[in-house]
Amino acid sequence: MARHNLGTVISFEVTRTFKKKQFWLTTLLVPVVLGIVIALVVISNNSTASMVDSQKDAVLTFTYSDASGHIDPTIASAFGGTVAGDGAQAIADVKSGKSAAYFAYPAQPATEATMVYGADLGIFDNGKYSSIATGLMVASAQAEINDQTLTALAKGSFPVDSITYKDGAESGGVLGALAPLLFLLIFYVVIVMLGNQMLTSTLEEKENRVTEMILTTLNPTTLITGKIISLFIIGLVQMIVFILPVLIGYLFFRTALSLPDVDLSQLIVNPGQMVVGALLLIGGFTLFMGTLVAAGAIMPTAKEASQVFGIMMALVFVPLYAASLVVSDPSAPIVQIFTYFPYSAPVTAMLRNGLGSLSPVEAGIVIAELFILGGIVLRLAVQLFRYGSVEYSKKVSLRTVFARSRG
Repeated sequence: MARHNLGTVISFEVTRTFKKKQFWLTTLLVPVVLGIVIALVVISNNSTASMVDSQKDAVLTFTYSDASGHIDPTIASAFGGTVAGDGAQAIADVKSGKSAAYFAYPAQPATEATMVYGADLGIFDNGKYSSIATGLMVASAQAEINDQTLTALAKGSFPVDSITYKDGAESGGVLGALAPLLFLLIFYVVIVMLGNQMLTSTLEEKENRVTEMILTTLNPTTLITGKIISLFIIGLVQMIVFILPVLIGYLFFRTALSLPDVDLSQLIVNPGQMVVGALLLIGGFTLFMGTLVAAGAIMPTAKEASQVFGIMMALVFVPLYAASLVVSDPSAPIVQIFTYFPYSAPVTAMLRNGLGSLSPVEAGIVIAELFILGGIVLRLAVQLFRYGSVEYSKKVSLRTVFARSRG
């Protein structure tokens, strides 16, 4: 019967949420906005590319003087430049509109500024003068070197592969941190999306004055468990909806959006870190959701319960202020406090796990702490809901609840 009731609760909660227009408006708002942004970026980039293609054959006619002796006259001519007989007159021609631009290369261009004079084409187009002047010097310098290898080396265009070791084994570096840090991202998404719903899920029945009827047919533990499972299902649907436009943009419009091409074959996955990350995620989710359910059972209205949600969100984001210390000095006192304090432990421990600074002993302690406290808080939430859900006009007294449970 309990199993049947659990399935009924899950089905009811999920169906009730999916039937709400507000849920779909809120859920679809993010992907719709993302889709609009992606479309605008693609259109803008295509327009920019078309403009560049249409102008790449256009040549700017300019004059120049070269005190350095590095400018190749042939290359300068191909760029559209002619040697200026007199610098002052060349500047005057630019001022009067007779000449589009004048570049004055100094004797020591590496240390002295190259002066660029041009007709005002607007804030965004004026930059092309400096680009052409720089391009001409770079092309001339490359021709003077006359060696493609040296040219590439001088520009820093050569591959570098970095291999680091930790405890005698090759470490993953940034690619090794990506996979376990996904658990931290999931934790934030779940808490932000589902936290307020979990806080108010029991309040809805209380505000509708139907809790007495519910408690006569359902075990409170079954009800709370069903609500948690149903909210997790709802959260999965929301995450899929949110991720879908990002995947579409990456798979089909990566070039237009100028997104980097990530080689997933280079991604390093450490099984131990993944297991620890998953356990930290589940334990942290259990603790936070249990706390929010307990707070919802205590508060008489959703307005008062929202204050608790604000506090919980602050506890979730506070560890990020010490993120630089987590990276540089994991043994710092504040990092250790955040690692073991229950409500900052999930974020801090998952961050340290991804960075490889969470030892197996520390991981075991934090995981045990989260699951034990999470179980206690869930049990407390059930008790508060059982004895406090019928209090419609005031906050529930914890002393009264515990006295009733002992009695």
